[in-house]
Amino acid sequence: MIERDKLPICYSKYPYREIEQAYLCTEPVVRVRRSDDEYYMTYKSKGLMVREEYNLPLTRESYEHLLAKADGAVIKKKRYLIPYEDRTIELDIFEGNHEGLILAEVEFETEDMANVFTAPDWFGEDVTFSSKYHNSTLSQNKL
Repeated sequence: MIERDKLPICYSKYPYREIEQAYLCTEPVVRVRRSDDEYYMTYKSKGLMVREEYNLPLTRESYEHLLAKADGAVIKKKRYLIPYEDRTIELDIFEGNHEGLILAEVEFETEDMANVFTAPDWFGEDVTFSSKYHNSTLSQNKL
């Protein structure tokens, strides 16, 4: 979890996506997502650091139909894509019900690669092992 005053000054110069997502089910996780003008339904397995994820493309109409059936709050955020070493940091700045929450994520090919990664100082508290910050959990509660 990142504190706003710790963010790198230049984060807003990087490309970002406007994301809206909602959950049809939280166990197992089944979500629908709009990322700019792309639409998906995603299944995610249980887990904290390592999770399987499968994406199915949707049309805008299908997305809107399923969005109306969502359980819980719709998550809205801007995801900035920041290059860092040989990776991309996905910096999520939440809006709406979760305004003020800022999270960063870096994806890896293996768990070993994740374990040797040194995050930049501005990352703040590591919430990898807390399901409290999973978007599926956030959709059910306000922080």
